This record gives sequence, structure tokens and C-alpha cells, in this order.
Amino acid sequence: MKLVVGLGNPGANYRQTRHNIGFMILAELAGRYVNGKPKNKFHGELLEVGIRDEAVLLLCPSTYMNRSGVSVSEAVRFYKIPFDEVLIVCDDLNLPFSKLRIRADGSAGGQKGLLDVARMLGTEAFPRLRFGIGRPPGMMDAADYVLARFVEEEWKQLPSALKRAADAVEAWIVYGTAEAMNRFNGQ
Repeated sequence: MKLVVGLGNPGANYRQTRHNIGFMILAELAGRYVNGKPKNKFHGELLEVGIRDEAVLLLCPSTYMNRSGVSVSEAVRFYKIPFDEVLIVCDDLNLPFSKLRIRADGSAGGQKGLLDVARMLGTEAFPRLRFGIGRPPGMMDAADYVLARFVEEEWKQLPSALKRAADAVEAWIVYGTAEAMNRFNGQ
């Protein structure tokens, strides 16, 4: 069993913001496999899907981004999922818009959700898929930027970018981290 976690913030105010790209990518993936509704479990919304004979849990924490580790650690412990079978999907300020970066492990790189997941799991040794949201323009505060909605040009590119990101998650599930990195890093 694998666990894929999309990071974001709950509530309508945050629904279409840059910080919620993890939720959007999981919604794209879930749309390919699920007809039902998620269960409220582990301080989040949880769906179980089958992807090419692999049982996969899709989890969107309902905690705020900075407390994502609470939800992730509960699911990991309940299902006894090895850390290398947990993929965290999140936004990244340091990548250009829609660029993907998959890593087997590493630091949080300033991403507060990843930082909390690592803190609650007690390790940074878990795969992650970062989706580039670009840097804030001018002197705009980074916190304001990640909580802002996408601009018109980004909205035009978002459907194909979400599809590509969901394809990258599927590649991770089916072929593993190394192959997903080879296929999607830098795209």
C-alpha cells in the first residue's frame, strides 16, 4: 500500500490558491479512479484507489499547511506504511511555475508543510513531488504570494500542468521514485 498526500489549506478561502496545488493534483488523480466521496479520517479527507494493481491512499489533510504532519503521521502509523512508500505533493516557491521536481528525500527547503511532516515522522527520508509556483513579484511577501490565487496566464496553463503532475504521481506509484524522476524532473 502506498500513501500520496497533497498538501494545502482547508476551506473555500484557500481553495484555488498556489499553496493548495497539492490538493489540486490529488483531485486530478482521484478524478481518474474514483466515483465515491472521501472519508473524513486522520484529520483529513482520505480516498482509497487502485492504480494498476497497487492499493493507494490519497490523503488531503484538513489541518492547515503548517500542521500537515499530524494527518500524515496518523495515516502512516495506522497503516504501517514505510516512509519510502509515502509521497508528499506540495508547492515550491523556488521552481518556475508548473516545473516538477521529484526527490527520494531531502530537506524541506523552507516549505512549512514538508517541514512539519518531517518533524512528525522523525525523518526527511520520504519522497516528495514539488510543483513550481514561481517567486513572488517585486517586494511581495512570500506568505501573501502562496495564499494568492493564480494569475490569468497561470490559469490557462494549469489544466495541462495538473495532468502532467498527476501523471508523475502515477509514474511514482507504478515505477518508483527513480523512474518518476527520470521521466518528469524539470518538466
